[in-house]
Amino acid sequence: PSVLDSFALLSGQLNTLNKVLKHEKTPLLRNQVIIPLVLSPDRDEEIMRQTEGRVPVFSHEVVPDHLRTKPDPEVEEQEKQLITDAARISPDAAQKQIQSLNKMCSNLLEKISKEERESESGGLRQNKQTFNPADTNALVAAVAFGKGLSNRRPPGSGGSVQSGQPGAGAIIAGASGIQQVPMTGAPAQQQPMLAGVQMAPAGQPGKV
Repeated sequence: PSVLDSFALLSGQLNTLNKVLKHEKTPLLRNQVIIPLVLSPDRDEEIMRQTEGRVPVFSHEVVPDHLRTKPDPEVEEQEKQLITDAARISPDAAQKQIQSLNKMCSNLLEKISKEERESESGGLRQNKQTFNPADTNALVAAVAFGKGLSNRRPPGSGGSVQSGQPGAGAIIAGASGIQQVPMTGAPAQQQPMLAGVQMAPAGQPGKV
């Protein structure tokens, strides 16, 4: 019974409100101007909740924008110009322009999607490893330290030294590309040049 009584009371109040609003002497609400009575630069949580976080404060800066019922005069002029230009175009021409615009948009979307696919494939190619670290380490070790290289020399690469020849130069150990040159019969006062290196006279130990 209490619920029914409350419902009857609410229903009567709503009917009374509708009669007042529909009365001929009641002005239309759409013609009424909303006047803000309280402006505050502080954050208002209630306004944040009602506007879903779009309006954090209700200050003198945002009130003209949020309570505006008409656009700016410049925007109104542009809108009128656009409406006038649109009225001059025939339906066939408008349809052709629409089709052309749709075609341009579809081509642009295809290019964008193609660029995205190419960038993704390029990124995958860049991330793919193109060398073997073990082979690189082995090559560096062979070049720098001679690791894994054979000690055998090819025939004819190094000159043979005959014993008993005076003036035979000493060969630096490990240098297979240097050939000994006998200096027999050379005058003592002349010191021959070999590849820019001054050689010792005959009878003395050779220097490389």
